[in-house]
Amino acid sequence: MTHTSTEPLEGAPLIAPSTVSHPLYDAVVEACRSVYDPEIPVNIYDLGLIYTIEISPEGEVHVIMTLTAPGCPVAGDMPGWVADAITPLEGVKQVDVDLTWEPQWGMEMMSDEARLELGFM
Repeated sequence: MTHTSTEPLEGAPLIAPSTVSHPLYDAVVEACRSVYDPEIPVNIYDLGLIYTIEISPEGEVHVIMTLTAPGCPVAGDMPGWVADAITPLEGVKQVDVDLTWEPQWGMEMMSDEARLELGFM
């Protein structure tokens, strides 16, 4: 069976791994936690909307995120909010934020704190 470029390779994660060992990683996570979905009183990181935080050795940050629903009224704005939150961090050279719909967001992606806040626990 041949793979086309659109199919994920067998065993490849649906969500690319984050650069957790980078010294900027925790600061970038905290910056993401300062951004809220206007319809839900929980930050987008704890909602599970931030899929991947990739940080190059040069301080270039690439965030892959999703939204709770494709029809979200702030779909066009939220990547900019995330970039605006991360850009001022010391050591960040450049920020790119991409939206993805794969895999689709689900409540199981929320942190326990988010579930508690929203009354799901």
